[in-house]
Amino acid sequence: KGLSPQRHLLGFAAMSEVEEAISRIKTHKGVEGIVIVNAEGNPIRTTFGKDKANVYGKMMSQLSDKARSLVRDLDPQNNLTFLRIRSKKHEIMVAPDKEYVLIVIQTPEADQGS
Repeated sequence: KGLSPQRHLLGFAAMSEVEEAISRIKTHKGVEGIVIVNAEGNPIRTTFGKDKANVYGKMMSQLSDKARSLVRDLDPQNNLTFLRIRSKKHEIMVAPDKEYVLIVIQTPEADQGS
């Protein structure tokens, strides 16, 4: 079965919105890269090279799944909407959804003052 013209246009509009969002995010100070992964943790869109995208995609997708389970275990009525990890070198922001996970890697704000 092919996509109906209406469904195809909706998919195209959604991809256009994704590209616009990626362009906006990339302009933020300190952003090093963006990875969007599918439910299996495989990169479907990235600003990184393949190897780096695969590492971030798999690891952050697994962490996101664990964090989602933790939130649900604590309160079955709740759900994970955003995860932020900060280390000395990077800040990783993860926005999970049902089918995709958005991962943004940036340098911490404190190190940008020079």
